[in-house]
Amino acid sequence: MTTLHTELKAGTVILTLNRPERANAFNFEMTNELQRALTEAENNPQVRCVVITGAGNVFSAGQDIGEMKKGGGEISYREHLEKTYNPLILQIRNMGKPVIAAVNGPCAGAAFGIALACDLRIAKSSAYFVVGFSGIALAPDSGISLFLPKYIGLGRAQEYFYSNKKIPAQLAYEWGMVNQVGGFNYQRLVTQIAGELATGPREAFAAGKKAFNRAILPNLEDALNYEGILQDVAGKSAEHKEGVAAFFEKRRPKFG
Repeated sequence: MTTLHTELKAGTVILTLNRPERANAFNFEMTNELQRALTEAENNPQVRCVVITGAGNVFSAGQDIGEMKKGGGEISYREHLEKTYNPLILQIRNMGKPVIAAVNGPCAGAAFGIALACDLRIAKSSAYFVVGFSGIALAPDSGISLFLPKYIGLGRAQEYFYSNKKIPAQLAYEWGMVNQVGGFNYQRLVTQIAGELATGPREAFAAGKKAFNRAILPNLEDALNYEGILQDVAGKSAEHKEGVAAFFEKRRPKFG
């Protein structure tokens, strides 16, 4: 079974994260498939808009921790980020075509960063967001350290990183992090907005995105690189080992 389902409809390509048995958590295969699909979408003249969503009732739980730890040896989180999420985040921001995150359910960790990197976020009313990293004693990565304070303010970003509390879709909308929230009409809302973007002025959209990137996110690449440096240190800590052990043992971590 492919880890990414691709469907082209009326100028919009829908990319569905497809590991429902693992809450659509990212493994290397799915990350690589998403990178390839975005490249193909950028180069395909029939594609005018991209939607990223999740299979079932979950957007994505973020990185599959089990895959990261299955080898048993020490992992360089910086090297991992440089091969996976850093290029993926930059790819989304550098795409000339609009990219929508259709957040159909829980969205956490690296998947939260991917959603924040998209141009628009449309959330189902039952969806929520979790920063996630502090639960296993890691720093935020996948651009979250830059994107989240820009959307909700530094104080709130730090609060929700420290606490690991859920940000419900409606609250995310009130804070400006989510563009639209839909209940029973969620799917129709996604289709409508994607359809409007797919019939819009492609070249002007691409130019506008470049302008926004230059004005608001000129330091994105530096931020991603620095996240990798911090994550490499955090990933070697005793706190992280305890956080991961607690995660697999389904207990509360003891950090001190």
